[in-house]
Amino acid sequence: MPSIISVSNLSKIYGSGFKALNNINLDIERGEIFALLGPNGAGKTTLISIICGIANPSEGRVTVDGHDINRDYRAARSLIGLVPQELHTDAFESVWATVSFSRGLFGKPKNPDHIEKVLKDLSLWEKKDAKIVTLSGGMKRRVMIAKALSHEPQILFLDEPTAGVDVDLRKGMWEVVRTLRASGVTIILTTHYIDEAEEMADRVGVINKGEIILVEDKANLMQKLGQKQLKLHLQGRIDAIPTSLASYNLELSEGGCELTYNYDTKGERTGITSLLGDLRAAGIRFSDLDTVKSSLEDIFVSLVRTP
Repeated sequence: MPSIISVSNLSKIYGSGFKALNNINLDIERGEIFALLGPNGAGKTTLISIICGIANPSEGRVTVDGHDINRDYRAARSLIGLVPQELHTDAFESVWATVSFSRGLFGKPKNPDHIEKVLKDLSLWEKKDAKIVTLSGGMKRRVMIAKALSHEPQILFLDEPTAGVDVDLRKGMWEVVRTLRASGVTIILTTHYIDEAEEMADRVGVINKGEIILVEDKANLMQKLGQKQLKLHLQGRIDAIPTSLASYNLELSEGGCELTYNYDTKGERTGITSLLGDLRAAGIRFSDLDTVKSSLEDIFVSLVRTP
């Protein structure tokens, strides 16, 4: 699938000398949902700001559907809708006026039908005449999304879009995201709710200390870096793991009543059969067992953990 955003050799160095981004190379495919994950201060917002033409790079190039974000700013920016982390709206304007004004900023002709559809999709229609100042934090967040969609962009950036939004509204907003993707809109999101990225994203990128450390199809990432744990609940307490079981790197917990065995999901053999046989030979009996598979959050934490 062709790329709609291409980032080449991108770096950002601030006047203080701090290097926020270091030689970023990234391609976003047309029509995908791409999750950009990273700890606070990793460079996510800086990268988004440069792609959207809000900040200037120190080095490198960004193209949006073939348009250079610096040389052909208006054409590139018109393709992008941005929902920033911070809420920036005129507190005393109505929802309808705020969203309609955003459409006009991009030189688009009035289209009340489109504005109505956006507001209804985001469950804002009943609040269309309400002033922004009267809305809850979650509703203000949805107004920001409506503003970003007002000019019918091909690309939507969602920078922590569900921060401060309750669970039910989060689910509703992600239904809107799915609908947008189905209509051909490319979605790039950052989120602290990694379970959302695990559910929604086609591909995942991880940024840490200003560098992209991984870009991978989500399913492949889960398969390649995922692990499973086998937890064995013992019939009786043991004080230590017998030396005959040392090769399994077992972990003893729950006061000596539980053993945990980590194994690779992509390995040809898990080693479970031989482990169970060796446990029996060592005189260790268990009353129950269960398995736990790595989540995307587990993988993310392992990737960005400071050595």
